[in-house]
Amino acid sequence: MKLLVGLGNPGARYQNTRHNVGFMVLDALAAEWGVRIEKKRGTSLVGKALCEGEKILLLKPQTYMNRSGEAVLEALHYYRDAIDDLLVIHDDLDLEVGRLRFKRNGGAGGHNGLKSIMQMLNSADFDRLKIGIGRPHGAWKTEDYVLGVFDPEEKAVITEVIAEAAQGVKLWCLQGIDEAMNKHNSFQVSLKKEKEEQQ
Repeated sequence: MKLLVGLGNPGARYQNTRHNVGFMVLDALAAEWGVRIEKKRGTSLVGKALCEGEKILLLKPQTYMNRSGEAVLEALHYYRDAIDDLLVIHDDLDLEVGRLRFKRNGGAGGHNGLKSIMQMLNSADFDRLKIGIGRPHGAWKTEDYVLGVFDPEEKAVITEVIAEAAQGVKLWCLQGIDEAMNKHNSFQVSLKKEKEEQQ
């Protein structure tokens, strides 16, 4: 069984914020697979799906971002005999809006959710899918920026990125990280292009 972990913060207050794109990708997959991520399992909401015969567990930690590792470790212990692979889906400040990137292991890059997972698992050896949110400009503080909603011109771009990410995750589930990286890491939607099309 593949474990897909989307990072985010629970509750309506954070629902459409930049920090919650991990949840958004899982929601897109759940809609496509016709499942709901609503069963409470410990400190997470979970849903189960099948992708061409492959069993998939979709997990949304409800611990808030800084304690995501507790939920992931809990799930790995509970399903330990069934989990084959782990993919963590999260926002990334170092990627511009319109980009995504599959990556095999690595550092936390300042992301508190990843830091928590790495600390709790005592390992960085898991796959990630980074969704670009760009860095704040001007007087924006990073914390306020990641907990803010996407600008109007970013929303259409993010919708495309999430759709692409969902297809990439399905490929990861069926063929692994290398195929997902090769096919999807070059994907890019330009904010400038979106603005021009809206004019």
